[in-house]
Amino acid sequence: MYRKIMSFLESWKGSEHRKPLILQGARQVGKTYSILEFGRTHYENVVYFNFETNPKLAETFDENISPDYLIPILSHIAGQTIVKEKILIVFDEVQLCERALTSLKYFCEDAPNYHIIVAGSLLGVAVNRAKFSFPVGKVDMKTLYPMDMEEFMLASGENNLVDQIKKSFMDNMPMPSALHDISMQLYHQYLIIGGMPECVMQFITTKDYILVRHTQDTILASYLNDMSKYNNLNEIKKTRLAYDNITVQLSRKNTRFQYKLIKKGGRASEFENAIEWLCLSGIVSQVYKVEQIKKPLENYRDIDAFKIYVSDLGLLCAKKDLASNDILYMVDEINDFKGGMAENYVNVQLMINGYNTYYWESDRGAEIDFIIQRNSKLIPIEVKSADNTRAKSLKVYMEKHKPAYAIKLSAKNFGFEDDKKIVPLYAAFCI
Repeated sequence: MYRKIMSFLESWKGSEHRKPLILQGARQVGKTYSILEFGRTHYENVVYFNFETNPKLAETFDENISPDYLIPILSHIAGQTIVKEKILIVFDEVQLCERALTSLKYFCEDAPNYHIIVAGSLLGVAVNRAKFSFPVGKVDMKTLYPMDMEEFMLASGENNLVDQIKKSFMDNMPMPSALHDISMQLYHQYLIIGGMPECVMQFITTKDYILVRHTQDTILASYLNDMSKYNNLNEIKKTRLAYDNITVQLSRKNTRFQYKLIKKGGRASEFENAIEWLCLSGIVSQVYKVEQIKKPLENYRDIDAFKIYVSDLGLLCAKKDLASNDILYMVDEINDFKGGMAENYVNVQLMINGYNTYYWESDRGAEIDFIIQRNSKLIPIEVKSADNTRAKSLKVYMEKHKPAYAIKLSAKNFGFEDDKKIVPLYAAFCI
């Protein structure tokens, strides 16, 4: 299956300023597969070292972490000579070996011609909570997210449809109605399947929603296991409580996160470490409210007002135990959840495209789901789960802040009216 990360890895390999690369991301997003596939197609060979499946490997790094010392030993373990620039070195689950992470500094300084990629599922947690000597400035870093809507459609064999969607997005011209309907159906499938590569592959080959749900439940169980394995003992219960409550809060009309809804009398001081753990692990992300629409938006965020979205739509639906047919046909029984689910979906697509997302509220309660900086302009994005695109809040925002244009995402076909770019939900990956 095609992953967009490949073009980044190709640029990394060819860069004269290349440093050892850290590829981070939540469990099961396809880090190892992507690295190994890239290595097989762009190098003579790959030497792969996994600190989880081979715990004794870490002892090698306890003794000495200079490249001159490590390379002969790693070559012996791999059973082949590691040749500069021709062999890709891969360290997996590197969060389990602090010294291996520190060694990247010396590979950068003393042996830059060795090509190294390291991967870790909970690197953010490990680096922030442990005594890691992180190689600041000596590594390149990239986050891999679940597959986005475009990658899902390409995996489904819809290459021509993707091209048509991109053209309609650029030209602000409606898709042929039959193609629009097919794309909306694929969007509903994506909400159920999500972007975990194993789930996408299972669905493409079997079309079996029950089998995919079983895999999603397994991934969710591994997340819960991580919360126990890589967490402070006092924080485990709080982290699980917070994680369970996130999906509940997405079902509310106001999706702003409230600590008091985790448990009666809940406060930030009690749960903020749990929220931080979930964010650092890549399982969820926070979207802060901005108090002023000025650049840079980060300077004007309200640290006490935020929303939390999960990293994968399929896992969201599995956690809520939503039936596939209810989502495919968008039945009335899930009306309370449709808005939060659509917002979560859009946030995932925007994050994958590299945007930092924020939201905005007026003094009188008007709310814009997302504010992003696109091509140096601050653009408001309004999200609707259906084709009812009346957006009073967007009108309030535009009158007050006079943006170059606004984006309305809904089930409606492409268009442009009153300085509003109308984009169907399935095309959020184009933004």
